[in-house]
Parts: sequence; C-alpha cells; structure tokens
Amino acid sequence: MSKLLALALSIAVLGGVWAYLALGPLAGMVLVWVGFIAWGCYFAAGADGAALQKTIASMIYGAILAGIALALVGANPLGIEGPLAPAIYIAVTVFFLVIIASVDLLSVVPANVYGYAATAGYALQTTGAGSVTAADMSNPVLLVALSSILGAIFGMISGKVAAAISK
Repeated sequence: MSKLLALALSIAVLGGVWAYLALGPLAGMVLVWVGFIAWGCYFAAGADGAALQKTIASMIYGAILAGIALALVGANPLGIEGPLAPAIYIAVTVFFLVIIASVDLLSVVPANVYGYAATAGYALQTTGAGSVTAADMSNPVLLVALSSILGAIFGMISGKVAAAISK
C-alpha cells in the first residue's frame, strides 16, 4: 500500500473517531475543529516528536495570549474609548506570538497563531462561550488547549498507523 493511501485511510478512520469523541462523549470539553487544526499543524511542523511538542506548546501559548487579550479588552485597564483599546491589546499580545519564536519549543509561529485565532474566534463568535477566567471547561482557553493536545496526539497516532500499514 502506498504511503499516501495508508495516511488517507489512517486519517479517515481516526478522523471519524475524533469527530465521534468530540461531538459525543467529549462534547463541551473539546472542539472538533480545533483538534483538526492541531492535527494538521502536527504534520506541517514535521510529523515527529518535536512537532508534537511544538504543536501542543505553541497552540496552548497562543490560546493563553488570546485569553490575556480578551481579558484586557473586557477590563480595558487603559480606559481608552472605542475600537482603539482592543486594537492596542491585540497588537501587544500578537507581538508576543512572534517574538517568542527564538525559543525552540514555541518556534512554530503558525501554531502560536492557530491557538490565538481559535481561542479568540470561539470566544467572540460563540453564543454562551464562557469567560477566559472561568476555572472549568467553559473557558475558551482551556477548551482550545485540551482540543489542541488531543488533536496533535491524534495526528501523531495517524502518522504511526499509516507507517505501520504502508509496509
């Protein structure tokens, strides 16, 4: 079996398992689409042990920075009126998404951005999304973090299964 066919079959089967888990038993604890983003990021980052670590760490880092930005927007500690305040808080936190790339574990800048974007997007566009300060799974940062971890692990497993069945 070709490597491509093996990978396609592996991802198809495990993608179905992930979707079932995320939409069924783990519903409310993970986001199916964030898991798939992390899964793809794992492959884009090199599909090895380092890619797994970097994908997870970077997506969580991005989620945390988005949580900070959302908290700052909500609190507006600078007291700036209108759309300038969110723009400033976002600009500052996004700066830290990229400048950290000199740290090897957080050097996959796209993964940092994916975590940030997933968290901000979910928090801003989901009716009933919880607070970034909540200590439960309604917290968008925690939802994205757990989804990223599991999605990247599913990516790793799909790669290993594909390698095993392509022999």
